[in-house]
Amino acid sequence: MQQTLVPEAGVGTTEPSRRPQVLTAVAGFVIGGGVIGMLWALSGVNAGALEDAQDACQALARVGTIPDTTDSPGDRTVAVLAPEILHRMTAARELSAAAAAANDTYRPLAEHIDGVSRMVFSLHFNEISGQRHLAQAEQLCTQL
Repeated sequence: MQQTLVPEAGVGTTEPSRRPQVLTAVAGFVIGGGVIGMLWALSGVNAGALEDAQDACQALARVGTIPDTTDSPGDRTVAVLAPEILHRMTAARELSAAAAAANDTYRPLAEHIDGVSRMVFSLHFNEISGQRHLAQAEQLCTQL
């Protein structure tokens, strides 16, 4: 009878090391995370802020002439504005707010257009602050 010797566990047998696999997986994870981070950074979080600001200025310009009744005696409100004027004013306000949210450079424009919109929606065109906001917003729009 022939005897077959079976080595005991751990004696004389070596399992292949998993170290290269683990190192490869970690390196792949680090490189992949770096590439994703770089693509995210290059995607431009502020993309579109300038276009939103320019579109806000165009919408404000399309509102047309906003009455200035600061020097008029008596009733200083305008009874009715056309709905499209109110829609354009809303568009200007929202676009300027979007530009400011994406890039703080446009925050002053958003604040001035908001001041104009409050004056327009209230129909109180005699507000000196509203007229001042209008002048400042138009000035900022020329600088874009």
